[in-house]
Amino acid sequence: MSANTEGVFNVRVRYSETDQMGYVYYGNYARYYEIGRTELMRSLGVHYRSMEEKGIIMPVVSMEVKYLRPATYDDLIEIRTTIKKLDDKMIVFESMIYNEANQLLNRGIVKLCFLDKGSHERISTPSFIRQQII
Repeated sequence: MSANTEGVFNVRVRYSETDQMGYVYYGNYARYYEIGRTELMRSLGVHYRSMEEKGIIMPVVSMEVKYLRPATYDDLIEIRTTIKKLDDKMIVFESMIYNEANQLLNRGIVKLCFLDKGSHERISTPSFIRQQII
């Protein structure tokens, strides 16, 4: 892929994102992955809103998560997201989440496919996305 397919985004952990132990609730990492991939796509000129206006949606097909260290309330975390694969059938993102000490906290791989918004039938990767990313 020739475009810069990596993005770095910072997020402050909110109190509502933590559990009774004071750690980020495990389910909230999916939200951080979404922030990383939507902002990365935006930085590449591909906006989710414009895709939906063109009748294209991108559901998650699978998500793999590796929890290494906890993030806690008020931590400033860095979400480093990379497009690992883009082919005719799907797009794969990898997100690495770091704390302010540059320690890797979490790693996630999220696979998405492309669907026609009206029929919900699977479609090939739209050419305008391939042009922006490849």
